[in-house]
Amino acid sequence: MRHILPPELHKAHQEIREIARGYGLDTFDIIFELLDYNEINEVAALGGYPTRYPHWRFGMEYDYLNKTYTYGLQKIYELVINNDPCYAYLQKGNAIVDQKLVMAHVYGHCDFFKNNMWFARTNRKMLDEMANHATRIRDLQDSLGVEIVENFIDQCLSIDNLIDQYSVFQKTSQNKGESLLEEPEDQERSVGLKRFQNNDYLENFVNPRSFIEEQEKRLKENQEKLNKFPIKSERDILAFLINYAPLQRWQQEILSIVREEAYYFAPQAATKIMNEGWASYWHSTIMTQHVLKDSEVIDYADHHSGTVSTQPGQLNPYKMGLELFRDIEDRWNTGRFGKEYDECESVNEKAKWDKKLGLGRQKIFEVRKLHNDVTFLDSFMNEEFCVRQKLFTYGFNRRTGQYEIVDRDWRKVKNQLLFSLSNFGQPIILVENGNYQNRGELLLVHQHEGLDLEYDKAGETLRNIFSIWQRPVHLMTKYNSQNKIISFEGKEVTKHLNNSQRQIQTLIRHKTIQPYLRKIKQRRPIYNITIQHPNSTRQKLQHLRNPRPSQNLHIVTGKQIGRAHV
Repeated sequence: MRHILPPELHKAHQEIREIARGYGLDTFDIIFELLDYNEINEVAALGGYPTRYPHWRFGMEYDYLNKTYTYGLQKIYELVINNDPCYAYLQKGNAIVDQKLVMAHVYGHCDFFKNNMWFARTNRKMLDEMANHATRIRDLQDSLGVEIVENFIDQCLSIDNLIDQYSVFQKTSQNKGESLLEEPEDQERSVGLKRFQNNDYLENFVNPRSFIEEQEKRLKENQEKLNKFPIKSERDILAFLINYAPLQRWQQEILSIVREEAYYFAPQAATKIMNEGWASYWHSTIMTQHVLKDSEVIDYADHHSGTVSTQPGQLNPYKMGLELFRDIEDRWNTGRFGKEYDECESVNEKAKWDKKLGLGRQKIFEVRKLHNDVTFLDSFMNEEFCVRQKLFTYGFNRRTGQYEIVDRDWRKVKNQLLFSLSNFGQPIILVENGNYQNRGELLLVHQHEGLDLEYDKAGETLRNIFSIWQRPVHLMTKYNSQNKIISFEGKEVTKHLNNSQRQIQTLIRHKTIQPYLRKIKQRRPIYNITIQHPNSTRQKLQHLRNPRPSQNLHIVTGKQIGRAHV
């Protein structure tokens, strides 16, 4: 697949490399390969890695890219991967000015890959690692069958976002494969009841009843902790499933492969705006100040403007990142930052503010090293930037049937943008209990941030987790400000108001009240039963355990609600 660059492109590459180094860009060795449109679509469909494992979704992506290119709907100019050495792909047939633009752009990306802290823990030999993954999965397909392996990969890919992108920077003492249900022997001895030795007639004085009750309460609490694992909620659901789900060895290997690749790609999603903005900043700087010929200016301006243009209702990461990096550079060059500038109330004075500090280039290199998209926007997006870029929030007006501007307040614009970028714009799900209700069921918790989950997608996710955990899976969340639990126990997805309702339904099936329920069922089918009185959940459960003959029950039957006197 490798094609050597023609002399003209090779010369341009050498020139751009020296210019980039002169600006202080620090990159891995970059290898450019020239591919035709069919080959570059194939590599793009594989995520930039031609050695990746076989799977039907890559073929589907290739078909999409090939058709959109054939119909003139899109065209791939640049493709670069985070690796040492860094591989970048150019498409045959592109104009020479486009190829030079892409080369300069790639040098910006490679500098970002090497120096940004969020990429510090990524595998720099991922190209070789993915080749190893592909070899292992092909071996499994040969021994187990393609359909079996691909079906399990589908299940794993459906939850590949359930990781903790920050865990790579944390030191964990938990050993892989160590059961959280097994406590050390010394801890088991320490949770027993403590009594002071004494003669029998002094027992009530030396070991008073209150002291014994306190010890019993603590013992009970410790036992409840033993029945719940993990002790603390875990965000890396994939790691939890690898360690504790009843998987076969080959299934653990595949899930580990999916998790490793998910962690590799996570920094790219977390720094999309910064990464593209940094690369755009340097390709525009290198091209306009050094590389462009007079005959290439018009074509460059046309293609560059197309790259940074913004479509209605969409956020262009190239545009946002480029403009914010330029704004930071200008602010630190002129000194428009700090307490003195922020406390200045004169609009005219602020407009003419220029301390001639010349710290802009130094500052953007510092920003490139330390931030991701969320901290980047949170730290440097201010009112002046939002006004200058004409940013606003919008929403759908049901009365007019159109999208309309909702607010131009820069704080609301910033908050909404940060909210959409937090956790890649996806819900945060935690493992709360792997032994839920002491039945080996899995309880997940959704950190509700004001937006409800999409019920259909949540249900499909629970189905796939169920196939891996092989026990019922529950998800605690909120709908319309009410606590609810979505469950999948092997047949269909169900939604409960809360955990108490599930306990009530369990007790209703208990034998002590079966005779009463049998009489009611003979009259009318029952879908749900709730106790009218008393109000508290604890009292409800007590009444269900010891039902009184005069207890009133609400009977929900289809569309009608009636009462039955038991």
